[in-house]
Amino acid sequence: MDILEKITQMRLEKGWTEYELAERAELTQSTISSWYRKKLIPSIPSLEHICSAFGITLSQFFLDDDCFSEKVSKDQIEILKRWNKLTKEQQKKLADFLDSVF
Repeated sequence: MDILEKITQMRLEKGWTEYELAERAELTQSTISSWYRKKLIPSIPSLEHICSAFGITLSQFFLDDDCFSEKVSKDQIEILKRWNKLTKEQQKKLADFLDSVF
């Protein structure tokens, strides 16, 4: 997989310029431009910022488009991050609560 090519493809699908992607990803445009000029692979933290801007997880970024067609929203990503900080007991209580709501 060509990571820079995938970032470009996703950016163009959104109709974003490099500057818009940088703003949404909370990175500098010079950082993104340097990846292309120097043919560098973004660091994992930078790639996480890119994925967040696109509203996907890092895992989804590396999946083939056919494997996962539904995008995860920023709110859903935030909920998953919070879920991962819970103890197993807290996760069970939250799951029980959610079951009672539905």
